Amino acid sequence: MTFPELAEALGEPPAPEGTWERRALLVSAAALRRRVPAAELAGRVLAVPGVAGVAVRANGFLEIEVGVPGALLESFEAPAIPEPGWPDFPRTWDNPGFVVRYGHARARAVTRWARALGVPGDGFDPAALDGPWDRAVLRALAELPGRAASREPGWEAYLVRLALAFHDAHERAPAVPRGDEPARPVHTARVRLAVAVGQVLMGPERL
Repeated sequence: MTFPELAEALGEPPAPEGTWERRALLVSAAALRRRVPAAELAGRVLAVPGVAGVAVRANGFLEIEVGVPGALLESFEAPAIPEPGWPDFPRTWDNPGFVVRYGHARARAVTRWARALGVPGDGFDPAALDGPWDRAVLRALAELPGRAASREPGWEAYLVRLALAFHDAHERAPAVPRGDEPARPVHTARVRLAVAVGQVLMGPERL
């Protein structure tokens, strides 16, 4: 399943809901906005590969459950986001610019470390991104299509939230092996996730 396939079926991108820790849910008001019968639109969405289920809520919104959240990375494209005018200093967690730039630098570092430690670049398994920290980052990335289409995307707050989610994942669910640990499919998948984050966040290669 990909973002473009879902957006094509709905006529607009859906929005993520909840934390995604247990269920990866997307919601859409497309049936109401496009004046299409909700059941008809639900049938189209259910035919999209990777959609585990679709329910019509009492308010007419569609609730879409994604079977494998990591599959959203299979055709990931980062939108053009203007860089906020955050100051470079202080380089502390109180400065949102530092939070975002450090997140970008960390994401870029992951790709360098992965090459040095022999993490395979091929063989991406989206199902490997099933831990809570990975899913939190995926949930944040799932906001991108809807925000990019919005008149008021709120990029500054979004970038900080994505960066914080990635910092947590970087520290608690590392993308590269530690010590004598062999490279496993989860490492390849987390490197892929870090690459996506690095395409969204902005900053220097090293900080």
